[in-house]
Amino acid sequence: MPRKRLTREESREQTRQRLLEAAAAVIVKKGFAGASVEDVAGHAGYTRGAFYSNFKSKTDLFIELLKRDHGQVQEDLQQLLDADLSNEDLQKQLAQFYGQCYRDHGSYVLWAEARLHAVRDAKFRQRMNTLCLEKRDMIASFITQFCQRMGTRLPAPADDLAFAMMALIDGMLYFNMSMPGEMPDASTASVLSTVFTATFFGTQAERR
Repeated sequence: MPRKRLTREESREQTRQRLLEAAAAVIVKKGFAGASVEDVAGHAGYTRGAFYSNFKSKTDLFIELLKRDHGQVQEDLQQLLDADLSNEDLQKQLAQFYGQCYRDHGSYVLWAEARLHAVRDAKFRQRMNTLCLEKRDMIASFITQFCQRMGTRLPAPADDLAFAMMALIDGMLYFNMSMPGEMPDASTASVLSTVFTATFFGTQAERR
């Protein structure tokens, strides 16, 4: 069966996706500062011109990568919220999700690179801060919805809890990657899951 010919829009989207995937691989390996436009385009099998036909700059591509990762987390959480689960199963699924969140080390490295670059570049820091606040608001919204469904009170403001969850995941994954002998995958997942469960479901007295 002959391969379907892509429309112009489909071809453009395919090119963008390949450039994004290539950028993720190159940035994880070389760092944001060390990754050039030529590196990204070459890894994807395209020219420098193809890169600039799709992205204004390396920074714009990097922001798009982070937005794509953020969107995937949001989609996964929404699927849990929409699933027809009992409260007990929902609690288990949430704890499991939190325990395995960002187990893709490439995703963690991308965000770590973004944070380092934001420290050094004020303009990028503004865009990064906007992304982080969007991420916080998204997680805070889901925390509120989940607690309402479970009939539990929030132990602290949702925005603060969202920042705490983000920071805990990042810290645990740093030790998981840098000292895997001391903090192996299983321990990382177990600790994150335990903290999540204790924070949101551990105190029955806090039920409404």
